Amino acid sequence: MDATSSVINYLSGRQVSVQWKIFLLSTAQELAEKFSAAELRTFMRRVGGRFGRELPVPACTTLDDIQLAMSQIWTRLDWGWVEITDETDHLHLQHYCAPLEAALGREALAWTPSFLEGVYQQWFEQLGAGDRLRVSQVSDFDSIGGIGLRLGSPVAA
Repeated sequence: MDATSSVINYLSGRQVSVQWKIFLLSTAQELAEKFSAAELRTFMRRVGGRFGRELPVPACTTLDDIQLAMSQIWTRLDWGWVEITDETDHLHLQHYCAPLEAALGREALAWTPSFLEGVYQQWFEQLGAGDRLRVSQVSDFDSIGGIGLRLGSPVAA
């Protein structure tokens, strides 16, 4: 392992308080034994929606305002930040440094991204996007907790 990877592993391991780490890992493992990945994705999306209602974004007038407001919430909680780009037919959201792997383990990455889907869905609905546009995961997590999502018309599977 090179020095950069060692530093990244160390810092990502520090994203979760020691008092919660084993509890959260144990909870994730127990959930994964009892429910399918699809059921857990639905559950985590609902948890994300609740999270978004508990920490609403303020009114925003521009995409830059939205990105800043969302990133301020995330950074205040040590959950990273988001960059939002306007694509032709959707918004691309790149969320950086999400502590989901550090908190719930690598195995949980099959279902934990739906938490972010739920949060962003709730926030965009608060901002007036309505429920016709859907936030969906478009990439897996990278080595530093970054993940791509999109807000747009649902993509046919």
